[in-house]
Amino acid sequence: MNQSDKPDNSERDTPSEVSFETLFSRSYAGLVYFSFQITGDKQEAEDIVQDAFVSYWNRRDEVAADLPAIKGFLYATVRNACLNLHKHQKVIRKFQDQLPADPVEDRIMENEIIRAEVLSEIHNAIESLPPGCRQISRMSYLDGKKNNEIAEELGVSVNTVKTQKQRAMQLLRQKLTAESFIFLMLL
Repeated sequence: MNQSDKPDNSERDTPSEVSFETLFSRSYAGLVYFSFQITGDKQEAEDIVQDAFVSYWNRRDEVAADLPAIKGFLYATVRNACLNLHKHQKVIRKFQDQLPADPVEDRIMENEIIRAEVLSEIHNAIESLPPGCRQISRMSYLDGKKNNEIAEELGVSVNTVKTQKQRAMQLLRQKLTAESFIFLMLL
């Protein structure tokens, strides 16, 4: 495939094109969500994700130089760390590690990865909104607050909250894939 034949897709940026900071900001929220779904502990999830980034940094020369490969490495590292944590916290049979992987568990993991990536996309899109829309969107869609709670907390009218949410929806519809936008609507 020629360079000109490659699609213009930020997911295919090489590490030299995507700084570690950009990689971290694009991936952190989704990885923490993914880890939290497995561990059930936010602090533990954040620690695992930070360790995964350290592991990537220490082994970056061994990982393929494209963003999907790096994300795959990070998700695999987080998944393994979460599973190791579970093994450590529970009483486990001696030979459980030798059993083949459960296909149902693998599908659940795949679904959680997809969900985490969609939530990461939504999070990044919300972060790119103008300040008023961003704050109200975070409070509404990510924190689950009602319009009147947001209005009271920010000292604005409920109509202002509704207007900002409507404006945010218009902007997010342009920034998100159709699937991600539908998922946001279901939050």
